[in-house]
Amino acid sequence: MKNAIFKTMHASLAMTWLGACLLFFAGASAMAANPPTSNAVIGVEPAILSGNRVMVRIHLKEPLKSTPAGFTVGTPPRIAMDLPDTGNAIGKNTVDANLGPLTSVNVVQAGTRTRLVFNLSKAVEYETRIDGKSLIIGFNETGTAAATTNVTPRFAEAAPAAAPHAIKNVEFRRGPSGEARIVTTLADAQTGINIRQQAKGIVVDFIDTALPQALQRRLDVTDFATPVSQVESYGLGENARMVIDAKGAWEYSAYQADNQFIVEVRPAAQEDRKSADGKPIYKGEKLSLNFQNVEVRSVLQVIADFTGLNIVASDTVGGSLTLRLKDVPWDQALDLILTTKGLDKRTNGNVIWIAPKDELLNKEKAELEARATVNELEPLVTEYIPLNYLRADEAQAMLYGASLTGAPSGGTASCSLASEGLTTAAAAAVGAKQEDNKILSKRGRASYDLKTNMLILNDTAKKIQEVRDLVAKIDVPARQVMIEARVVIADDTFARQLGVRLGTGMRGISKIGGSQTGIGFGGSLNDSLTLAGGGTVSDATPNVDLGIGNTIGGATPASFGLTLLNIATGNLISLELQALEADNRGKVISNPRVVTTNQKPAVILQGVQIPYATTSQNGTNTEFKDAFLCLLVDPQILNNDSVILNVEVQKDAPGNQGTIDRRRVKTQVRVNNGETVVLGGIYETVNRNDINKVPFLGDLPFLGHLFKNSDRRELKTEIMIFLTPRIIDERLSLR
Repeated sequence: MKNAIFKTMHASLAMTWLGACLLFFAGASAMAANPPTSNAVIGVEPAILSGNRVMVRIHLKEPLKSTPAGFTVGTPPRIAMDLPDTGNAIGKNTVDANLGPLTSVNVVQAGTRTRLVFNLSKAVEYETRIDGKSLIIGFNETGTAAATTNVTPRFAEAAPAAAPHAIKNVEFRRGPSGEARIVTTLADAQTGINIRQQAKGIVVDFIDTALPQALQRRLDVTDFATPVSQVESYGLGENARMVIDAKGAWEYSAYQADNQFIVEVRPAAQEDRKSADGKPIYKGEKLSLNFQNVEVRSVLQVIADFTGLNIVASDTVGGSLTLRLKDVPWDQALDLILTTKGLDKRTNGNVIWIAPKDELLNKEKAELEARATVNELEPLVTEYIPLNYLRADEAQAMLYGASLTGAPSGGTASCSLASEGLTTAAAAAVGAKQEDNKILSKRGRASYDLKTNMLILNDTAKKIQEVRDLVAKIDVPARQVMIEARVVIADDTFARQLGVRLGTGMRGISKIGGSQTGIGFGGSLNDSLTLAGGGTVSDATPNVDLGIGNTIGGATPASFGLTLLNIATGNLISLELQALEADNRGKVISNPRVVTTNQKPAVILQGVQIPYATTSQNGTNTEFKDAFLCLLVDPQILNNDSVILNVEVQKDAPGNQGTIDRRRVKTQVRVNNGETVVLGGIYETVNRNDINKVPFLGDLPFLGHLFKNSDRRELKTEIMIFLTPRIIDERLSLR
């Protein structure tokens, strides 16, 4: 059985070698068939510079007309560039380097185009420039390289032109392996492009590029069964933006060929995937094993021959086992064998070291203890790090693991505190408490100088380099945002009042029994007695007042008067009709604006202080009450160009009879850049219909209108509050 297995594996290895040879000769034939080109690569010269920087000089037969576009690959890390109308004249396809992060350079010609592939050990930043007949590529690994998923490829720089660039077409295609390809056709190859990865997809910005209205759309590509679910293109100021939404585990690469810019999104490599419960997904080639009481070392040797990997087994690995596996991935079979015998593995490149778990753990523990001992004995050095945007005291607190304490966003800060003199709604203070998760070593110390904004470190060289890498990532200018609020107060008032004032009187109309008796009508008991006794009251003043007792908005009511007088009998009737109708409509718009830095609260106030007189035993005191228009915001700019706002808007106005009408909203919202959100609104309606009348007389038909008045009022008030954040870019322009 064992011999049969080895024969099968040897035959498989022979077939693999034969296939490789066929592919090599096929590639050589293809190279021989390449058409002639006007330019050619005649040499590749890698070199290392000071500061751990690596430079590669590509010698060419003729100078390049423009800087070639490049694209990056995350796994494994690579950088590729295409040279149009250029051949390969160096006589080989691979140039070994082994300098810093650069391991080798592949020079491959396909047709009239030559591709340069720089194989790296880790993701780095790079820059390109043309020097005569040479193309120089510089790599920098001084701590500025970001994670693989955050490396931003550099494409053609936007060249100055009389007319802006334009996008002609946007297409979506599905590749043969299930990858998504978004092909953007540009009007010219010099369009500036910025691409970055965000949480749920990829954002591509085309600088100074016009996007036709027909291409401003959202494509739903879920049915194509690729990692991409939708592609949205729209204009953003003078630029054009493309947002690619992806789902699941994926990775991407981007490259430019002439006037076509291509973004390729493919499923993530198998080794990067995990199952739902966190267990690995095996991807090895399947094999079948059937052994009865065979030694563990023999089984490991079979797996090593099958995979071509180097397996090193410890002297303590022994024993035998019985197993029967059919069509099982070889890596899963290896894990099953190790788990059964209490073994574990450590992988280093293509070498697998296998030993008992306890042995591996004890060895790793001993290495860590030895490393800790070396760190404790390593000499300390002093380093001075100047800071540009971050305060030195805040940086020191961060190195000690202390958090920045202060008023929480949207917490105790309010417009009332701001009106009392709080210039910063939530001023941050550095906490001095040291935590266990400090970045410095046990012997490390950090101090600062605020005059020069300098951070002073005393630690090991390795820790200081880690701090430098950290400072390079966080000492960046904070983004700024302008928040604009609109408070709209609209009212619609209608009122109508109608009433009369009526008075009558009769003096001494008869004598009974030699004494004067009479009947008197008056507006009060005294007036009626005076009239009955023959006295005189104010004849011109009506005695029944059902007129308009107040005005509407300071307006004077219109009136009509009528007096009937009979001198012979002394009868007096006076009538006055009063009516008032008012129709008021108004709108008040308040538009406060404020600019602030990301996660830094800001407040703006405008208003008056109203005096109030209060009387007490100590005398009369005058107090002032605030009637302000206040906008208080605490923004947080997200990576997808949206903003979370802790906002408070307050609009006070003097009311009637010394009161203050207050309108206030306090909330937290998330708004996209440049969009407007409605924070809230109040719609108030008042309808009143009041009637005042004299009992019995006011109920008489027709004549009852002389003894009553009516008051009808309709009041509509609407309050709406709008909020618009606009992120300010590095050029201090709104976008």
